[in-house]
Amino acid sequence: MRAPLLAGMAAAALLGAGCGRSAATDAAGVEAASIAWKETFNAGNPAAVTALYAEDAVLSAPGKPLVRGRVAIGEYLTKTAAEFAAAGLTVTDAPLGAGVASGDLGYQWKTYSIADKAGRTVGSGALLTLFRREHGRWLILADTWNAIETTVPPVQ
Repeated sequence: MRAPLLAGMAAAALLGAGCGRSAATDAAGVEAASIAWKETFNAGNPAAVTALYAEDAVLSAPGKPLVRGRVAIGEYLTKTAAEFAAAGLTVTDAPLGAGVASGDLGYQWKTYSIADKAGRTVGSGALLTLFRREHGRWLILADTWNAIETTVPPVQ
């Protein structure tokens, strides 16, 4: 009698663990965090972008050494945002892959393009970002992307 009771209690606990949240709500949270990254980066606010990363996050940019931890990622993003702003570059996502979440982990893939002041595409690629929910917020745990060369006529 005791074993079935314990099994029933365990099943009830597992079923109730996910109550209050839906997969669609979690996926929307992942997507919102991803959109916030692009918006704050293009606005030239590296501090706000950095706040989207977990303390133990890892960033892997093409051709660069691995960047570990929120502080180091903030330094990388501050430098990169300044370079983008000086060159008048903006990041656009196209198409935006659907966010996926299960429990406290989620991910999103995207393709992206980088445009200059004249709107010409000067770079593009694909990225995959892993998120972890911490205290109700979706934070970036791992961020990696590749770059695809784009042929752009020289600026006259």
